[in-house]
Order: sequence, then structure tokens, then C-alpha cells
Amino acid sequence: MQPARPASPSVTKPTNAASFVESEAKSAPNTAPNTAAWPGPNPTIAPVTIRSLQRAMRERKIFAALTCYDATSARWLERAGVPVLLVGDTAAEVILGFPNTLHAPLEFMLMLTAAVKRGAPRTLVMADMPFMSYQADAAEGIRNAGRFMTEGCADCVKLEVDASFAPLVAGMSRAGIPVVAHIGSRPQHAKQVGGYVSAGKTSEAAMQILADADAMIAAGASMLLVEATPAEVTEEIVRRSNIPVIGCGAGPVCHGQIVVTHDLLGLTDRQPPFALPIVSLGKQLTEMADTWKARVAAGVLGEHPYALSDEQRAEFFSRIGRV
Repeated sequence: MQPARPASPSVTKPTNAASFVESEAKSAPNTAPNTAAWPGPNPTIAPVTIRSLQRAMRERKIFAALTCYDATSARWLERAGVPVLLVGDTAAEVILGFPNTLHAPLEFMLMLTAAVKRGAPRTLVMADMPFMSYQADAAEGIRNAGRFMTEGCADCVKLEVDASFAPLVAGMSRAGIPVVAHIGSRPQHAKQVGGYVSAGKTSEAAMQILADADAMIAAGASMLLVEATPAEVTEEIVRRSNIPVIGCGAGPVCHGQIVVTHDLLGLTDRQPPFALPIVSLGKQLTEMADTWKARVAAGVLGEHPYALSDEQRAEFFSRIGRV
């Protein structure tokens, strides 16, 4: 998920989590307005699963999702009630410092995914399958997806796909692997199109995205993730979808919304208009570092709690020849 994307409205205030989990509302058209936000995991209720998100979809309760790359952040995001965390290949950019998402090694992503799940065991953790971990060979792709489910402890895997990947998605689904089919703008194809661009901005391109969505649903995908598409295109995807649709700069009608956490924290130099900073953590980190430098210079280091007893100090000084 990348910067240049159209804006998306914010989520409404959450309602009671217990009432969401315990009640079973009647099915409604997928394009009906979202009436409430789902607060997410509750320690007194079962962990979040694909089934939980399907129920949220039926009850027209929009759910929030965020990227996450470490156990500590995952722990705090779960405490905040975020029901879905994506261990995105954006780690190549925000953690490793590369200019795009192509540089996220498979083994690295496996380690991060397992770390996030350990930090947020009650949250649905989505593993982002990195570049060339599934494109070259279907059997290899299924094996790598299986590794994310076992070694990475993921609850589902996300693949950037179009309709041509339907056999692969079907194979993963047949193997018992929940697949989130990422359609629309696909960052792993950025080199092919000359950068991060939106998708579906012509009638022909829009129809192709609809065909991609239909193919993924037919292949057994558990969810769709639609990135950087016009709202009208997303609305039609949601209207015809019987599985949850997560949007990333794809308009307000989606069942869930996801952005890069570092954008909301104000840690990135440039944010998309639908993921503007909520806090200025970058500025606060700089201020913290300045304060620490000043303390070091002044020798103001706080208390030093580690000390020898009088007896041990005397013995130590004696052994080093210090009176």
C-alpha cells in the first residue's frame, strides 16, 4: 500500500463489542451505508477470525485495519481494539529503507509475521506475501503460503493478483489457506507501470478490476483488498461481493479500511490524503533525542541503582590496588 491514493472518509465512533459478537443481524445489501464501527477484539470474547469479519460485513459494521511490523506495536494495537493487522511488504520501505516494496525478503517477512502474532494473539494477522514468493511457480507459492500459516503463525495471506492468478488462489484455498486477494493498484507491479499509480480510471480498466474481483471470489478467496480505485468501481465490487472487502484509498463503502500505521504516526515524510497523521511521533522522536543529548552533555542521567555493598566495595578496591 503506497502514498498516491484518493481520500477516504474516517470511521464512525465504535459501538459495544459484546453486542456485535453476540447478536446475529439479518443480511443486508453490501452497498448499504455502514452504520457503526466495530471496536475489535475483546479479551472476554473469542479471537478475531475470518468468520468474525464476515459477521461484521453482514451487520454492516465497518472494521479498522492497520499495518504492523513488530510485537510491541502489535500488543498496543490489539489493546486499542484493532481487529486486523497486516504485516505488509511496506516493511521494505518503513523498516529496511528501500524505495519500494520489492525488497522484502521472504524469510524476513516470515519472522515479522510471527512476531506480530505473538504480540497480538487475539487479532487477525494477515501476512503479505512478498515479491516473487508466489509469482514464479504455483506449487512454490502454495508452499510459501503454508509457511506463513505455520512458521509465521498467520491467520491468512495476502497476494497481489489479477484474474490470471485464479488457479493459484484456488489451489491455496483447496489447501485450507485463507487468501486475501489484493486487486486494483498493485505496488509490486510499480516498476512495470513507472511508479505507484491508481487503478481503474478508465471504463476498460474498471471492468478489468471487476473481472479480477469476480475471478478471485469464484476461486475461493476469503477476502478482497482493493487499493487506489475510484469509488464507483469499489462500490460495484462491494455490491457483487459475498466476502469482506477491505479498502485502501478505495472509497468509504468497503467493509474495512486499512492504511500504513507509520503514516498515521507522522513518521513518513509524505502521506496519502486518506492517511494523514493523527499524532506527530516523528517530531516527538526528534524532540526526545534533543532532550537526551542535552541530558548526556549535562551529566543528568537519572538515578544509578546498581551499587556494591560497603564490604564488597572495600574488597574490590583492595583487589585493584585502590585505597
